[in-house]
Amino acid sequence: MTCWPGGAPYAATVSFDFDAEELMIGENPANANAPGVLSQANYGPTVGVPLILGLLRKHGITATFYIPGKDALRHPDAVRAIIADGHEVAHHGHSHANPTTLTPEEERAELHDGLAALRSFGADVTGYRSPSWEFTPHSLDFLAEAGLEYSSNLLNHILPYQHETHDLVEVPVSWILDDAPHFWFANDTWEKTIRAPREVLDVWLPEIDGIAALGGHAMVTFHPFLSGRPSRLAFLDRVLSHLAATGAWIAPTRDIVTYTREHGPLALNTEGFTDRIAAINLAPTAKEARA
Repeated sequence: MTCWPGGAPYAATVSFDFDAEELMIGENPANANAPGVLSQANYGPTVGVPLILGLLRKHGITATFYIPGKDALRHPDAVRAIIADGHEVAHHGHSHANPTTLTPEEERAELHDGLAALRSFGADVTGYRSPSWEFTPHSLDFLAEAGLEYSSNLLNHILPYQHETHDLVEVPVSWILDDAPHFWFANDTWEKTIRAPREVLDVWLPEIDGIAALGGHAMVTFHPFLSGRPSRLAFLDRVLSHLAATGAWIAPTRDIVTYTREHGPLALNTEGFTDRIAAINLAPTAKEARA
């Protein structure tokens, strides 16, 4: 069983994928000439980030912002504001290109160009999150070669762990606790949906409670262009309050990595979990709601 700092029952990281125009261009290069599409992502650094930073100050939380290098150069004031508030800046590609679409030489160049861009702001960059949450056979080699300390890309655990083949810590992510599957609408295909914040809370809070019951680590992931919208800022506020109310040790990814190196390997608290799941606050079923 893992004992988190201060006797906290579980740990959590509040992370933001700072995906601005490079996200849309990476989805479709033709979007470089589509100002309407680009404006959706532009909302994040211009409006969403300042509002999000205010909420983080309200809660006293230090977050991790995963930033593509080209978006950092495009929106320097937003990056400077993030750093000025003491948040961690981490690598999220340079042009938001999926590594699996690149040659090894291109993937290495993306990594180093993105690092150079972020470090030009004075950021101490120690971690990497792929724009696609995907690796190539070369990715871990390139991360180690660049001197990075951690990856936050895989979905195979709810605890951080040491990679077997590299001196890198993996801090897993989850689609359940990412806002994009729930909130991202795209008008080019109309295949991405807009969900009510209340509905997404009914997905997120029980998952967080389940992770808490196991003594795990909840990596919650937001995108400023999505969760920086007014009603979703209320959603973000509610999630941050829930993490605090349930006793999470809330720390940026770099601190989770330091703790893992000092205390790993970490283990889940599975003893008695089958009894503790009864306390997880699930949303009512339709039948229960009608009763």
